Amino acid sequence: MRIRKGDLVHILSGKDRGKQGRVIDARPKDKKVIVENLNIVKRHTKPRPIQNTSRMGSAGMTPGGVIEKAAPLPVGNVMIVCPVCNRPTRVGMKERESHGEMVKVRVCKRIDCGEEIDR
Repeated sequence: MRIRKGDLVHILSGKDRGKQGRVIDARPKDKKVIVENLNIVKRHTKPRPIQNTSRMGSAGMTPGGVIEKAAPLPVGNVMIVCPVCNRPTRVGMKERESHGEMVKVRVCKRIDCGEEIDR
């Protein structure tokens, strides 16, 4: 998976198609990412006591009600935005020498750009 936490991504399909946001969590095992403030779903929750808050007095409570949170998106539905050309792009890999050792870096696959995504 070539998308990492902190990357700026462009949504390709779904209810938030065309929007951009930062990745706050990447899940390579599930091939999913969570994008900040996009793909918001509502969850109806009960108030529940928080375990081991301060060991003093009464336990705290998590609020109940309708809570909105970001749901995971499949990696195939997002495209990374190149920080140089500011356009959605596919990601290529290139080896570069750094301090005497070879390091893999992500690069923009646009013909007119080709710059490194990892700085």
